[in-house]
Amino acid sequence: MAKEIKKNVFVSHHHKDDASVDGVSRLAAAKGYQLRNSSVRMKPENQRRADEKKISDRTIARLLRMKMRWAGQVIVVIGKETHTRPWVNWEIQAAHQLGKPIIGVYENGLKGEVKLPENLEKYATTIVAWRSDAIINALEGKTSFEKPDGTERSKGQGGNVVC
Repeated sequence: MAKEIKKNVFVSHHHKDDASVDGVSRLAAAKGYQLRNSSVRMKPENQRRADEKKISDRTIARLLRMKMRWAGQVIVVIGKETHTRPWVNWEIQAAHQLGKPIIGVYENGLKGEVKLPENLEKYATTIVAWRSDAIINALEGKTSFEKPDGTERSKGQGGNVVC
C-alpha cells in the first residue's frame, strides 16, 4: 500500500457541521491523506459553558491561536450558516495573520449561492466543492475558486497568497 500523507490542519466550522469535519477527513483518507486536526470540537457541556460565558473570549482565542499555530493549513467548512458564526470569521482572520493557507470547502449537498464568511471572501487561498480531488489539490497548494457545484466562481476581494 502507498504511504499515507499526513497533513496538520485546523478545521474552522460551525459546530452544527461537525459531521462534515469528519466527512472531509474521510474524503482525504480515501486518497491516501491523513488529516491531523487540531481544531476544537465542543462537547455539549463545554458549548453550554461557553454560551454562558463561563469561559472568557480571551481564553478561547488563546486556545484557538495555539492550536492554529501547530497546523500547516486551515480548512473552513462552509455550510448554510457558517457566515453567521463570529468565531469562524475570527479564526479565518487569525489564520491570515499567522500566514496560513486558508482552504474553503463547501459542505456536501449545498446548492446555489452560499454566503461566505466575510474574512473567507478576503483571505481564502482556495475555495472548493465537496470533491476529494478538489480538496487534495487544495491541500497540495493548487489554487481554485469554485461554487458548491464545482463550477468556477470569481476569486472575490483578495486571497491569502502563500509564498
